[in-house]
Amino acid sequence: MENKIVYLNGDYLPLNEAKVSVLDRGFLFGDGIYEVIPSYSGHLFHFEDHLQRLENSLDGIRLPNPHTREEWATILAPFLDAQLDQYIYLQVTRGVAFKRDHAFPEHVPATVFVMCSTIVPFTGLNQGVKAITMDDTRWKLCNIKAITLLGNILHRQSAVEQGCAEALLINEGYLVEGAASNVFAVIDGVLCTPPKSNEILPGITRDVILDLAKKNNITTSEDKIAFADAKRATELWVTSSTREIIPIVELDSVQIGDGTPGLVWHQMNDIFQTYKKSLL
Repeated sequence: MENKIVYLNGDYLPLNEAKVSVLDRGFLFGDGIYEVIPSYSGHLFHFEDHLQRLENSLDGIRLPNPHTREEWATILAPFLDAQLDQYIYLQVTRGVAFKRDHAFPEHVPATVFVMCSTIVPFTGLNQGVKAITMDDTRWKLCNIKAITLLGNILHRQSAVEQGCAEALLINEGYLVEGAASNVFAVIDGVLCTPPKSNEILPGITRDVILDLAKKNNITTSEDKIAFADAKRATELWVTSSTREIIPIVELDSVQIGDGTPGLVWHQMNDIFQTYKKSLL
């Protein structure tokens, strides 16, 4: 692990040599954003879409993008391995200010950090997973991919402690997303997902699934999902860049559908895997 190479502020160096100041605003305030980009056989998945989301998050916290898209591509290129499925984690903070002050510092360069890890296939995919529901206690700007993830962490930990893979969050009676994922439900034969808003992170995998579903004549809906409707769904899924599409077969100790991954999930997962291969 100590020989793993990372990128920090212009340098590629072993992980155990990468150091960030304790005065970095990411450390002191959680003042920064991050992005996660899958790479399959050395090809970054929907790279432009991920960079657009990165730019949107930076705009959301009023932090200038420290690199052009071409520069980002150059920075990430040395991490890619044609023999592996990986994910790139990149983080940008507002940098090191020598005075701890909530107000933005002036003339401070951003801190840029990048690392890469192998994607570990999700085990038990064909059996599905359990999930619980919780009231959404996070902040009101969930569309920003901020490093301030304590609310998400507490929700996810509660799920883990109850033997579940994810916590699905409820906001004013509506299902919004998972603690670390977007959510889909099959209700009355329609593949439903909540619309983009400040209540959810606009997932790239989410967008790809919607696009592929429409192209393959699967009826979709982007609209609010009442919790009462979610409880009668015949299928529930959570999606993310590193876990892709995970079927939920039990919610709050109640079986979903027949307790196995549903027909629409099987269809959509096959479509998604075929699409991934088509990009290589």
